Amino acid sequence: MFDIEDELKKLPAKPGVYIMHDKNDAILYVGKAVSLKNRVRQYFQSSRNLSPKIQKMVSKVARFEYIVVDSEMEALVLECNLIKEHRPKYNTMLKDDKHYPYIRVTVQEPFPRVLFARTRGKDKAKYFGPYTSGQAVKDTLDLLKKTYQIRNCNLSLPKEKNSRPCLYYHMGQCKAPCRGEISQEEYRQAIEQVLAFLGGNFSPITKRLERLMKEASEALEFERAAEYRDLLNSVKRMAERQKADDSLTVDRDIAAIATAGEEAVVQVFFVREGKMIGREHYYLTGVEGEERAVVLQEFIKQYYGGTPHIPKELLLSEEIAERALLEEYLSERSGRRVKILVPKKGEKERLVELAEKNASLVLQKDAEKIAAEEKKTRGAADEIAALLGLSELGRTESYDISNTAGYASVASMVVFDNGRPNRAEYRKFRIKTVQGPDDYASMREVLTRRFSHGLRAREEGNEDNFSKFPDLILMDGGKGQVNIAEEVLRELKINIPVCGMVKDDKHHTRGLYFQNEELPMNQHGEGFRLLTRIQDETHRFAIEYHRSLRGKEQVRSILDEIEGIGPTRRRALMKAFASQEAIRAASEEELAAVPSMNAAAAHAVYVFFRKKEEAAAGQPIQ
Repeated sequence: MFDIEDELKKLPAKPGVYIMHDKNDAILYVGKAVSLKNRVRQYFQSSRNLSPKIQKMVSKVARFEYIVVDSEMEALVLECNLIKEHRPKYNTMLKDDKHYPYIRVTVQEPFPRVLFARTRGKDKAKYFGPYTSGQAVKDTLDLLKKTYQIRNCNLSLPKEKNSRPCLYYHMGQCKAPCRGEISQEEYRQAIEQVLAFLGGNFSPITKRLERLMKEASEALEFERAAEYRDLLNSVKRMAERQKADDSLTVDRDIAAIATAGEEAVVQVFFVREGKMIGREHYYLTGVEGEERAVVLQEFIKQYYGGTPHIPKELLLSEEIAERALLEEYLSERSGRRVKILVPKKGEKERLVELAEKNASLVLQKDAEKIAAEEKKTRGAADEIAALLGLSELGRTESYDISNTAGYASVASMVVFDNGRPNRAEYRKFRIKTVQGPDDYASMREVLTRRFSHGLRAREEGNEDNFSKFPDLILMDGGKGQVNIAEEVLRELKINIPVCGMVKDDKHHTRGLYFQNEELPMNQHGEGFRLLTRIQDETHRFAIEYHRSLRGKEQVRSILDEIEGIGPTRRRALMKAFASQEAIRAASEEELAAVPSMNAAAAHAVYVFFRKKEEAAAGQPIQ
């Protein structure tokens, strides 16, 4: 039994991170301290200086743990990592966990590609960004492909060759280096111009497009000339958007905050090499009773602790308490000096004021939208929790089985956090031990595997998705499925409430089965609508997985019927052609060109599918 008073006496007067847990061992709050002894004791001595939010958190604390480190800097780094990993309910949280895109140029390859990337990898490629709009990145890539005909394939050139050029070649968007249509030197020259363009030098691409437009016009190819004209206009608009907003070629972000009740918005302007490349706003939750400077400080920790690009300057609207510490932290992360400033005059102050005005406008404009979204998600989860008599409903897991007469049985696990789908933590299961259409036995296997894994992970101290246990388990079915789930939990000595999501004769959601009775629900309430969304999402996820497996098995089984087609050739055919229909439609020459195939194997595949077609049409087979 954890005795908080006894544990408080054991706290060391050293820097570190403390972690508050509730009775279900869920993490409520993560904080750092210069002196763990002084900081943690403050929570339990008096509530006079605590905000209402923290008072509520303390009332739920069943135990705490702490990690001692050597310095306040180490404590800050650890705190940021733990908050990002666990997203505790009572920490001020960055609501939008966005990963802004990059443009990746694989300069390490003999024939480089220009690609869309969600993260900045630790490779030898060159990255440009991050950009605030995914569509802007796609538009830029489209422009570059049309202008420089950069390849888009995954071939390892020049080792791999194509027997025929791809569709992009015929569309005039690739020079077909896979067939030797362009030398490595010529291709590299095009890549150098791409790099110049992405670096902000628009002159080479502008001159190239002007020349191509003129050549097409002189050749009376007016449609092509018009296409080059449109591309040229796109480049000019891009250049206009990226004009310098001041004379200093420095990377800086301008961040300002606006708050209202439990919501806050931070507006960030992104300036790269003196050019405004975009702006973005970020919502934060759990800020009620917190000072604006404290909320902004938490935003900086979470956002810049995760983004790969950290500017040289960070201009803020508020003086933050840990400015020197955060400067040191961000400098260490970026590998160069980072300055945090609160400008009081001049152009920099004007930019901060502009960012602050934008943050206030966003908050005012979206106030009703935010309230409606909270009602649909957090409010709906609270409604279900009240119906079931639960103190709160954070994480919900829902399960369903899908099969066709017992064939390719699969299960889905869908996760909702505070009424919102958490797709990163969805999981698929392929049934291993059950033969035939036995949904109850299949569900027993799935739940046993899921929670046994979770128990092992907890015992070993491994943090993964399965080590997180839900506040509620939902079964796509009634009494039978609920009984199976409760039996598994009893055997594993886990205490989690289980509900069945009951449907009517028309297969529409009807309500919840809980503790041997069907609970009446307001079918026009947000809780009922959330329940319907969870049930539909669970069913969809299971069906999609089942269809994908069924499709793969069907392709494999058909190819396996062909004499001379073993696993190696089967895989080669499936890789070379997008679908079974594409294999069926291919000529013998196209089939023979696939790696590991030969003329005899190609003939066997071709004849096999022709006979299938004749049999289906009722024609005699020769």
